[in-house]
Amino acid sequence: MRLRRRKRADESAWRAVRRCVVFFATICVVPVLLVLIVTTDSYMRPVRQTAFVRPQFEHVERHEANLHNLTAVEKRLERRRLHLRKACKYLGLNVPGNDSLHKPDPWEFLIDVKHRLVWCNVFKAASTSWMYNFNILAGYSPKFLKKSKVVPLVLARQKYPRPTLQILRKAFNNSVSFLITRHPFERLLSAYKDKLLFALPHTYHRKLGSEIISKYRPKVKNQKGFKPEKWPTFPEFVLYLLDSVKQNQNLDMHWTPITEFCTPCMFDFDIIAHTETLQEDQQYLIKKAHLEGLVEPQWRNAGHGATARQIRKYYSQLTRSQILQLYHIYRYDFELFNYSLKGYLELGQPDDDPSTLLAAITLKDFPQNKDNPMPQLYR
Repeated sequence: MRLRRRKRADESAWRAVRRCVVFFATICVVPVLLVLIVTTDSYMRPVRQTAFVRPQFEHVERHEANLHNLTAVEKRLERRRLHLRKACKYLGLNVPGNDSLHKPDPWEFLIDVKHRLVWCNVFKAASTSWMYNFNILAGYSPKFLKKSKVVPLVLARQKYPRPTLQILRKAFNNSVSFLITRHPFERLLSAYKDKLLFALPHTYHRKLGSEIISKYRPKVKNQKGFKPEKWPTFPEFVLYLLDSVKQNQNLDMHWTPITEFCTPCMFDFDIIAHTETLQEDQQYLIKKAHLEGLVEPQWRNAGHGATARQIRKYYSQLTRSQILQLYHIYRYDFELFNYSLKGYLELGQPDDDPSTLLAAITLKDFPQNKDNPMPQLYR
């Protein structure tokens, strides 16, 4: 009997011990497990969210880079404005007059009153792109513009009629005004290739090309296997252009100097964009004019531009005196927008007669008069 009682007492003691062990184990182990679970989750959570966290930091970095880039672009555009003002004053082009250089011309300006935007349309200087943008701002849909057979300029003028000088000056006071320029010789070559080279039949420029060929192409007797070109060569086009200027004829809008086209010395443009830096300049323009989400930076005909190889190909067909005479025609575009003749004169062929080159060097810019004296081409 006593043995049974002793066994029961021992079993009760062991149960008590086991309960204590289980109790203390539970108290000690469970918190450890909870800590492990929380700790593991805290390590795993960044791994799962990395795909979401990193772009936030990248966005901040891109934003800071964009702000820095916009600041650099703004400084560059301000330097261009200051250069234009100084050049206008030095050349006497900021003095009002009655000729095409000193009389403000509002003819090619487009004014978007709703978006407070003023643009002087310079052909062959991203004009296709910004004509498209202005048509978008006017309410035309991209689908309509793609299908429409109407010339974009005609569509634009239905929404943006040609302004009077008074309306234009008023718009300059409360709008973002801009002008896009291009190296004069690149613009000239682009105009030749786009409008005269391979011009379509029954068009104005095809007819003009035939007239150039008739006047400036040497009469070559028919030879076996000889097939004359159907379009004027670049030297033939240049001869036509030089003669047109000497005879004081109106030039085609696609190769009229920008100085005469937009009279930039008569207006205070906010932005002077260059095709050489067009992407950045457009981004700044769109931000300044609050056009984000409405239009995009683009140059729709950029692929048709003049490359260094094309420039060498075409300008090496000219003589040095011809290149200098072309510089004379576009001299004010060179000066006002800070372009250089460097690299072009070296491409020209030596003139057979040195006096021809000397005559090109001593050319004067325009006929001088008392009211608007003009400096000589070279001093």
